Amino acid sequence: MIVMKFGGSSLAGAERIVKVGEIVCGQLKRRPLLVLSAMGDTTDYLLEAADTALKKSFVSVEKVEDIHLKAISDLGLGSALQKEIKTLFWELGSLLTGISLTRELTGRTRDCLVSFGERMSVRIAAAYLRTIKLKAQAFDAWDVGFLSDSSFGQAELRSESWVRIASFTPTLIAEGILPVITGFIAKDENGNITTLGRGGSDLSATVIAAACKAEEVQVWKDVDGILTADPRLVKDARPVDKVTYDEAAELAYFGAQVLHPRAMQPCMKIGTPVLVKNSYNPAAPGTRIEAGSDKNTSLIRAITSKKNVTLVDITSTRMLGQPGFLARVFSEFSRNSISIDMVATSEVSVSLTLDAEKDLAAVIRELSEYAGVEVRTGKAIVTIIGDVRRSSEILREAFGVCTKMGIQVQMVSHGASKVNISFIINDGEADSLVTELHRFFFTEPEEKKKAAKRAAKK
Repeated sequence: MIVMKFGGSSLAGAERIVKVGEIVCGQLKRRPLLVLSAMGDTTDYLLEAADTALKKSFVSVEKVEDIHLKAISDLGLGSALQKEIKTLFWELGSLLTGISLTRELTGRTRDCLVSFGERMSVRIAAAYLRTIKLKAQAFDAWDVGFLSDSSFGQAELRSESWVRIASFTPTLIAEGILPVITGFIAKDENGNITTLGRGGSDLSATVIAAACKAEEVQVWKDVDGILTADPRLVKDARPVDKVTYDEAAELAYFGAQVLHPRAMQPCMKIGTPVLVKNSYNPAAPGTRIEAGSDKNTSLIRAITSKKNVTLVDITSTRMLGQPGFLARVFSEFSRNSISIDMVATSEVSVSLTLDAEKDLAAVIRELSEYAGVEVRTGKAIVTIIGDVRRSSEILREAFGVCTKMGIQVQMVSHGASKVNISFIINDGEADSLVTELHRFFFTEPEEKKKAAKRAAKK
């Protein structure tokens, strides 16, 4: 059994759904199970409709209707499916009307709202797959065992989900059914729809794979795998053949958009390999994610960046030599539900980075009772994923590039993670530094190798 997860761009319209069918047909012998995201930009359209409902007295789901009804028409699907999808549209319209009347969008309502994208995509895809003689059946995630807590917007799956999924889905596979399951969503104990966070379809797929001890998870995107850098910044970014779970998780957390940051955790527990593939270019080998490391690993695997970061410096001479300083600092952030990215400490001070969108007023007020607090916004984290056994070499070369570019490194994090070295710079410097680091570590060595080969032939 394998789990095949297809993202929104892989389901953007009828043509893409046909391509998904071709990809699935090529792997029927491996007994696939599908996990799908919402079609194209559906989630954004749903949130846009909610925003309109909050501000105005009318409700419109025209963009959402267009993308789904056009796909149904183009695929030549029957009236029964149209009726089922239109029932979902009626429910969606009623929900948006309620938002418009109350002028309120709670976390619970928002999760219910965005769930419609996945719920419609699986029904359309399963209906199409049946037209090409596959025994496909659509399922909402809660029907196959996804039970979460009530943390709307960022729900955590309860431990019993694993048992439920493991007892339900293999039975379907054994009966020759091709399950087509919604990603991203679950239900809590009260029957409320929850979401696993933006991009949580990756997590849905890896949870199913780990619970069912699948042979492999395939995550189908619109890029040729995990790349050495963001291709929007670096034109000659190239796919990485293989990375470890830790490397993939660090890349996701510090800015790479290929995988959800939490998606690696279930597979890490069981050791299920993950293959990142391109549905627009199925022939490309993609990137394999698994335990262990490549013995022939290069110095650097990839470079990524995370912008819009806040740097907070906390200093307290009164705490000199006193136990509990760091514990007290971290408890202040925990109490205010603020997650910390990077940390650097000394005897009486601590520097840390945060998501700039967080409201820091309360935590700054509490910290100021016993420490000096300086907040600096407009920062970025640049992360190098590589062989940290050669960290001195990486740091020397990377800082050399920074020096040549006149970039001042303001904080460094190294040692806590065994696969990454991260440092803080000004936000406006991030793109150019990533580009230059990629040129230094990837492009120039490759050009030198090619030149050497040409010289040898002469």
